[in-house]
Amino acid sequence: MTTVPRPRPGADGAASPYQSYVYAYPHKTAYRGLPDRPRLSSLWAAEPKDALSLYLHIPFCEIRCGFCNLFTRIGAPDGLTGAYLDALDRQATAVREALGEREPVRFATAAFGGGTPTFLTAAELERLCDIAEHRMGADLRAVPLSVEASPATATADRLKVLAARGTTRLSLGVQSFDDTEARAAVRPQRRADVEAALGRIRDARIPVLNIDLIYGIDGQTERTWLRSLDAALAWHPEELYLYPLYIRPLTGLGRRAGEADPAWDEQRLRLYRLGRDHLLAHGYEQRSMRMFRRADAPPQGADDYACQTDGMIGLGCGARSYTAGLHYSFDYAVGMHEIRGIVDDYVSRPAADFARAEYGRRIDPDEARRRHLLQSLLQAEGLDVADYRARFGGRTPTDDFAAELSRFAGRGWLEDAGPHATRLRLTPEGLAHSDAVGPELFSPAVRAAMAAYERK
Repeated sequence: MTTVPRPRPGADGAASPYQSYVYAYPHKTAYRGLPDRPRLSSLWAAEPKDALSLYLHIPFCEIRCGFCNLFTRIGAPDGLTGAYLDALDRQATAVREALGEREPVRFATAAFGGGTPTFLTAAELERLCDIAEHRMGADLRAVPLSVEASPATATADRLKVLAARGTTRLSLGVQSFDDTEARAAVRPQRRADVEAALGRIRDARIPVLNIDLIYGIDGQTERTWLRSLDAALAWHPEELYLYPLYIRPLTGLGRRAGEADPAWDEQRLRLYRLGRDHLLAHGYEQRSMRMFRRADAPPQGADDYACQTDGMIGLGCGARSYTAGLHYSFDYAVGMHEIRGIVDDYVSRPAADFARAEYGRRIDPDEARRRHLLQSLLQAEGLDVADYRARFGGRTPTDDFAAELSRFAGRGWLEDAGPHATRLRLTPEGLAHSDAVGPELFSPAVRAAMAAYERK
């Protein structure tokens, strides 16, 4: 069974600040097979379609980092990436047909993730963009388009394609500029190669560069952490994401998964605060626990906040789709053998198979309110109470989550949330504990489903 986010003791007996990174709710381990396999045309019939998000998932990487539990496979036999794009094309055709023609379909944002989208060749990236544009109808040059890349695959020919097709944000997974730390995270790379990739990205003139860094790696010190931060800052990135290291089951570092380690918690908190203060002092604004944006960076739309909205179309075997009443995807796994099986199944599917939802979770009104509170509260700007009331029939967050909000306030994690508060916002210490705040808002039903999930 899977590991469920639940309070683990920290150094002072309180809950560990590192329970779980909540980037989407409910988690895919709470999804189950849908016996009725509803048709997508029915699911989307009453949904607004004037500001959809589009996500295309590429489940391939050249290596698998020791901390990674994403849905991705290492490498691809000859012909597999082409077969995958064929299946993606079939799925896009079926999904676009299901959206119908009664009202205009417009995409407000787009993203290519994975895996590593730049694992694809330049010609395959052209085809990926064609699928988004010609099959789905997304105007990639008119909306924010974010693409994930690794240093090894951020080659000049690939970047040229992405820039020409409208990419506005390129996110590079660096994790550490220290070669020893990179090896400790089972991410074999050399700083010289990372710097060369960053040079190519800047040469491509993609408007927003994001650099991902990780703190809490074995052997990392305050000095080496600051050195990595300064190496990143030398490139003047528009965004930086600072991630605490997690060690999860079925990953390369998974032997330590689930162990309570108060000293490690303290180390990660110390490095987080050091990194936060360093970036704030260098003109960055904190948007969430992880995200820091340069004050003069060009706007990129909804950023992290988009993940709490409905109207997400996900294409690819690891992508999620969101309607107001159902979140759905394909089967989920972390183990390499199981992932290969799911990818192989995906590429063999006929077009008709993509017209129905197979795995997912129904979103009832309580879960919708919980999700909105959770995803909004984890942003530095917090939750607009008036917006919550408008969405949920005049109810307030205090009406629905008084006990949870009271606990957060009692710990010093929540700013004044009295009856006349117009916005709920985490304090700086609350933001530091975002990975404990989020899991506390999981519903009992979602917790039970995650606990019952058979890990694979």
